[in-house]
Amino acid sequence: MFDTLVNTSTLAAHLHDPLWVVVDCRFSLTDATAGERAYADAHIPGASYFHLDHDLAGPVTPASGRHPLPDPATLAARLGCVGVDADVQLVAYDAAAGAFAARLWWLARWLGHPHTAVLDGGWRRWTAEGRPVTTAASPPRPRVFPCRPDDRLWASSAEIMALVGRHRPGRLLDARAPVRFRGEVEPLDTVAGHIPGAVNLPYDGNVKADDCFRSPRELRRRFEPLLAGMPVEQTVCMCGSGVTACHNLLAMELAGLAGARLYAGSWSEWIRDPARPVTTGPNAATPDADPGLY
Repeated sequence: MFDTLVNTSTLAAHLHDPLWVVVDCRFSLTDATAGERAYADAHIPGASYFHLDHDLAGPVTPASGRHPLPDPATLAARLGCVGVDADVQLVAYDAAAGAFAARLWWLARWLGHPHTAVLDGGWRRWTAEGRPVTTAASPPRPRVFPCRPDDRLWASSAEIMALVGRHRPGRLLDARAPVRFRGEVEPLDTVAGHIPGAVNLPYDGNVKADDCFRSPRELRRRFEPLLAGMPVEQTVCMCGSGVTACHNLLAMELAGLAGARLYAGSWSEWIRDPARPVTTGPNAATPDADPGLY
């Protein structure tokens, strides 16, 4: 069973395996129907489509961020409908270097399903290699998904406020692009900037030019300096809405740095309360600026 990444050749060998389920997570934050259209045009045979807003997130509320955690029972039922139970290998893919597939990877683990992996290289690598695609929708394969959510895996805004106020130790890693972190550009949220004390670690530095993840050694060298000796268990990953932060959590797992948590609401929830502090400008430089890192 695979619990972090699976490569294209391994998935291709299991396309007709009833104990393997594939989910297409393609999505665009600027066009909410783009993923569904892409799925209809062509997808990996047997794959079902999960929409970020409808399947991988719950309803937005006045206090929540843009992608609050879904109701556990609802997501469990959805996974069961496409054939996932305790014995099934779940594989998620997208066309964004794993940015959205990693969200399903984290959510499945949150619900107690460790046998979940992201397709390394995703749709881009699959099609570049000439692997099979189809336009046929996947038929329902009902199974019972055992839902055992572990809420120790995520942090609330109250916990982050305690961290910011130094009432508890911790390290906050922000996966957004540097220009958003510094508050120079904000295309999605109503307030620009970042949480005081957060460290910028853009998620796209976890992958190479071909959308495949860097080696565990490279990833460890990327994360360890920014942990600054802080135990991994006291590290929290965030982003704009709790989606691409999961990419950093997956990369940390690959690097042998398991145990960090997700700030589920992330920046878009943090700014809902004007009493929560925000700041702009640089804080910690992204290690991707170091040409000798890799």
